[in-house]
Amino acid sequence: QVQLVESGGGLVQPGGSLRLSCAASGFTLDYYAIGWFRQAPGKEREFVAAISWSGDSIVYADSVKGRFTLSRDNVKKELYLQMNSAKPEDTAVYYCAADPSLVQASRDGSEYEYWGQGTQVIVSS
Repeated sequence: QVQLVESGGGLVQPGGSLRLSCAASGFTLDYYAIGWFRQAPGKEREFVAAISWSGDSIVYADSVKGRFTLSRDNVKKELYLQMNSAKPEDTAVYYCAADPSLVQASRDGSEYEYWGQGTQVIVSS
């Protein structure tokens, strides 16, 4: 059974940092492209970042570029989203997603079959 579990969310002050993790079970993470998406209250889900299965291609949304860093540890079967210089507009539920047919990083959420339950991030003073 394929499962993705996010963790690391919480309350962070503006300008602060937070590291989100996405743990995978039931499949071999290193053969999948993985994406991070977020959804703020009253807004549609939006793309945050994605990494190819090999890790050599990473794409970011313009809104997080230069502040967020995506990385993966295929040995631990985990993916990480390092959030720096957090802004109130980063407040959202963050989801990781994977799909066995994807090898390249994709910004399109509809291309991902498996999703985690999400982890809440609140950026507030």
